[in-house]
This record gives sequence, structure tokens and C-alpha cells, in this order.
Amino acid sequence: MTRKILVTSALPYANGAIHLGHLVEYIQTDIWVRFQKMQEHECYYICADDTHGTPIMLRAEAEGITPEALIERMHGEHLRDFQGFHIEFDNYYSTHSDETREYANDIYAKLNKAGLIEKRVIEQFYDPVKEIFLPDRFIKGECPKCHAKDQYGDACEVCGSAYSPTELINPYSALSGAKPVKKKSEHYFFKLDKCEKFLKDWTQGKKTPEPPLQPEAANKLKEWFAAGLRDWDISRDAPYFGFPIPDTDNKKFFYVWLDAPIGYMGSFKNLCQRKGIKFDDYWKKDSKTDLYHFIGKDILYFHALFWPAMLEYSGYRTPTKIFAHGFLTVNGEKMSKSRGTFITAESYLTQGLNPECLRYYYAAKLNGTMEDIDLNLEDFVARVNSDLVGKYVNIASRCASFITKQFQGKLASSGTIVPVLERVREHAPYILRFYEDRNFGFALREIMHLADEVNRFVDTAKPWELAKELAKDKDTTKQQTLHWVCTQALNAFRLLTLYLKPVLPKLALDVERFLSISPLVWSDAVTLLPAGHKINDYRHLMTRIDPKQITVLTEANKESLQAAPQAHSQQRHAQHQEKIMEATTIPNVITIDDFAKIDLRIARIVNAEHVDGADKLIKLTLDLGTEIRTVLAGIKPAYAPEQLIGRLTVAVVNLAPRKMKFGVSEGMVLAASGTEPGFYLLSPDSGALPGMKVK
Repeated sequence: MTRKILVTSALPYANGAIHLGHLVEYIQTDIWVRFQKMQEHECYYICADDTHGTPIMLRAEAEGITPEALIERMHGEHLRDFQGFHIEFDNYYSTHSDETREYANDIYAKLNKAGLIEKRVIEQFYDPVKEIFLPDRFIKGECPKCHAKDQYGDACEVCGSAYSPTELINPYSALSGAKPVKKKSEHYFFKLDKCEKFLKDWTQGKKTPEPPLQPEAANKLKEWFAAGLRDWDISRDAPYFGFPIPDTDNKKFFYVWLDAPIGYMGSFKNLCQRKGIKFDDYWKKDSKTDLYHFIGKDILYFHALFWPAMLEYSGYRTPTKIFAHGFLTVNGEKMSKSRGTFITAESYLTQGLNPECLRYYYAAKLNGTMEDIDLNLEDFVARVNSDLVGKYVNIASRCASFITKQFQGKLASSGTIVPVLERVREHAPYILRFYEDRNFGFALREIMHLADEVNRFVDTAKPWELAKELAKDKDTTKQQTLHWVCTQALNAFRLLTLYLKPVLPKLALDVERFLSISPLVWSDAVTLLPAGHKINDYRHLMTRIDPKQITVLTEANKESLQAAPQAHSQQRHAQHQEKIMEATTIPNVITIDDFAKIDLRIARIVNAEHVDGADKLIKLTLDLGTEIRTVLAGIKPAYAPEQLIGRLTVAVVNLAPRKMKFGVSEGMVLAASGTEPGFYLLSPDSGALPGMKVK
């Protein structure tokens, strides 16, 4: 059945360049959208620059240009970078648009009519030199908790404490250095607490056919509900770059986070006007279409609380699902200018690196959860060269020339289909499921396992030796065998290309031209190329990454430590969510001999099921390579059983069996947890197999 789907990514702030951390989200979304379009669903992917707020106004002032000129320039740069990584929006727009203003005013008026807007006088810091009320991020001072100097007005980056700006000791303006004064002003508040009953039901899936949030996200929401929902300040005082609140004589403006998500509606409205799409089909209250938001976990509060409440009480539909992803680290650490790992999208492309290599590497790390992912630059080179060049492209490069040289470019009849080709074809529904669930890493592991099998088939058949023998002796049987082997391999290569197309769209296009076929869609997985089909001459499809390119890339992105703080502050968006980071200490030290006593093995979860009567347990059946074991794991609050089947994890196998109320557990799987609710299973890298020892 054809679905109607609207997909969005979070709106990048128009105050800085797109970097590799940003690209995790847009690449993830683009892969999923391309997959939906390959199934021939009616799917639209829209986005926009988030263009309002004090940082935009101040940067434009510093550059001596208007905010409008700044956001127009940034729009061009952002779109250039996205297109460079083959991210294909159906519409990439701006929140500073008539369409977004129209829906912002409409939603505000309806919320006001519903009694959800309240005016109240507050006291806040004011810069007497710049004559502007200061956002939290533009106030600095001494932390009231640990007394660290030069901390921001909302949270301390040393001890992690959250506080209000008025609690800072010896505060000063980050703009002018002046001591701010307290000044009263009337602000507009959205009474989120009045929406609590609806939000509790909605976030836990009681008002939707399926839960709209990932389990770990829903658990996080429970924590916020327990802490109590606070009213949301949706206004800012002039001067401010944004939309004025109606009937305030341009003295009050909508806070950027009010109109930013409404920018989804504005961008889609613009697309509808250009393409003749019916806007109400996707946004009216009783819409039967699907609305999916891809976001970073840092803006979950806005998208899972404020946004659905705004939509519900203004008469619009709520999202079908919100997919949150984790952050990006580089070489296991936060991106760093001094190390050259704060890499912009433009810099990556300027160094001549293939954008599809990064798309593939990110996809290989993504699994549909909120786990952070790491860009290990050494592993990046090794995996791309091994998987894409050494395995996938290798199939075509080893077989295509024999077809063009020996058989005028025409394929043989498939005849008896070799078992490996049948396995490649039979895997289509499994890979489809992985893509649908955003378990891209699982999909790519399966695809590369299949590529390995195809290469083993070619290794065994040795078409190059058959060709050498034919040069000496035109044996008809050998000629038919060569023709058949290469045809089988290229049919398998075509199917692997189909499976990889959402991740590697440009490479897939090159393969489609080489094979002289129509653009691949998912239904093509059941067919093979017919006898006599003529392919084009093979041209090299992909080159290996030279490690020297990575060295040049990191060197090109190094900046002095003195320059880093200013650049960092320019990237900061209007942050409302509190991020509390607990200090950690090193546990008791152990020796290598102590560690060696623990037998850690790679395990594949071949089955997972609920345990009757248990609130937290899931029964896991683990394949350890040489044996099968049953483990009872307390991860039910974080995972549904169907999410776990097929994935690899790490198990402790020399733990004494434990007899429990619900059965015997024959080991333990490893998971990470912290002060926040949730468990996160450890997953090995691509290529690990059940039974391998973890050292």
C-alpha cells in the first residue's frame, strides 16, 4: 500500500557552518527518505534554516550587514554543503518567511484563545551599554556552586550545575563586558503545565496507534514529568530579530524556539504552493498521513513536549513519530579545533574526500537508538576501503570486463541460479525491515556478509583462469561457464547496489549507467537481468581513501585554542534545555590479570521475548558461535524484544549460572547506564562474529 509521508530534520541555525556532527542527522534522514521513495511511497523531505534570535542579530551587526543579508548568505552555504553530501530535500527553506509567520500567528492566537498564554512581569539582566536584554548564553560570571570563573548564565561547564543567570556571582555581559543591571519586563508564557495530562498520554503512546517516541526517549520524558513541567517563556523584548507578537507594537517578539518548529509547516506550505500538494492532508487534525521528525536528543524537550502541545491545542495534528539520535564524537572525544577534528562539511569536500564514504560510515554506526556514535578516523579509512572497494566494487571490477571483451557486453541466461545469488535475493525483506527501523548498521552488515559470499563464489569459479584457458583453447563449455559465472556475479552486484542505494545514491546512479538499467526501486529485488541484456564498458566506480588525506584534513581544521572559544560561542543556539553532567571518578584500579579472568565473547541475539510476570526482564537466546545460551537481562524498560533480534552484543560467558524466579540465566550481556534512566547494549564493530573473544 502506498503511504503518504512527510519527513523533517531539525533546522540548522543560520549562524555557523555545517560540520560533521550536524551531518549525522541529515544523512540518517536522507537515507530513510530515499528508502521510502524506493518503495514508491509519496514521501516529502523538508527542512529550513532556523534564522531568528539574538545571535543572528548581533553577528549581522558585527559584520555590518542586515540580518536578512546574513541569513541569505548562510542559506546558500548550508544548501551547498547538504547537496555536496547528496542530501536531497524536496524543499529547503527559511523560517524567516511569510508562510512561517502566518502559522506562528495562527498557533499563538489559538493557544491564547484556549487560555494557555499568560502575561507576567519578570526580572532579567539588561546590558546598559548595548541597551539589550541579555539571553542566558550572553551572561557570564562566577558559578554559584563551584566558583569557576567565566561560566555561562544557565549552566556551569566545570561542575555541570544548572542555575538562573541572576544567581551568577559578579556577572558581566559577554557582549560589552559591562556589569548587567536587573530590569523588569512583561513576558508571555505558554502554560505547559495545563497540557500535562495530554502530554503524559501522548508521550507514552496512549493517544496514538504506535508509541511516538523511542523507549529511552519516553523514559526520559517520565523523568521530566516527575520534576514538574514549567511554563515556557515564548517572548523576547526588542531589539530582536524575529516575528513580532501581534498587538505589541513591535516591542515583543516570538522567542526563536516558538517559530522554529513551525518552520516545518512554513517550508511544507511553500512546497505545496509550488507543487500543488494539499497542505491539509498532512497537517489537519484527523490526517491519515505520516509525519516523522528526525532530531538530536538535545532538543527532545522541545519536540516531545512543547511542539505536540502547541499542535494539539491549536487544532493541528501531532507527529506520528519523533526519532532522536545521539551525538558524534571523533576518535572517541568531543570534536576539537586544536586536534583538527572539528571538521566542517565544506572542508571535508574541499580535501577531495568522497562524501559517500562518510554516508556509508555513519550508516554503519546507526541503529535507530539515541546512542552516540564515534567517527574513528583510522577505522573510517579501513572500513570504507575494505567494505566498499575491497568487497562490493570488487565484484564488478573482477567480472565486468570478461562480459564486454568476450561476449559483446551481453549477459547470459541466468539458467541455474547459483545458491549465493538466491540468498542475496532472499535477503530483500530482512534488509527492508532494517532500513524501515533505521537499523542501518544491521542492514549494512548483512549486505557486506552477502558481498563476502559473492566474492567467495567468484574466487572459487576463477573467471580469470577460464579466460586465460579460452585464449589458448576456445572450449565451448568453458566459454559458457565463464559467461554464466560473470552473469551470476553481476546479477548479485545489481541486487547489492539496490540494497546500498539509499546510502550510496551517486554510486548507485553510476552503477545503473554501467549496467544500462532503469533507476532501481525496491520491487526490482525479485527480478534478475534477462539473457542478452547489454551492459556498458566498466569504468572504475570508487577509489580507496589514502590515509594521507585524513592527515591533511585534520591539519586543515586545526585552529588555535585562543580562537576556539569565540568560534564556539558563535555556534551556540538558543539553548533552553538543562544539561546536567555529573563528575565521574576512576573506579578502583585492577591488574591485567584481574581483567583476564573475565571471558567476554561476541554474541548474536537470535531470539528475544518477554518474560511473563517480570517487569524488567527480557529472555535472550544468544548464539556464541559454538553454543546457544539463555540470558535473562533487565533491559525491558529500554528495549522491545523485536528490536534486539539479529543484533550483535558482548556477553560474559564464564559467569556462574544464576537461578532466578523466572528461570536460569547462563551469563550476562553488557550494557551502559548512567544517572539518567535507560540501558544501552554494547555493540561490536562491523566484521565481528559470534564466539570471538573480546580482549
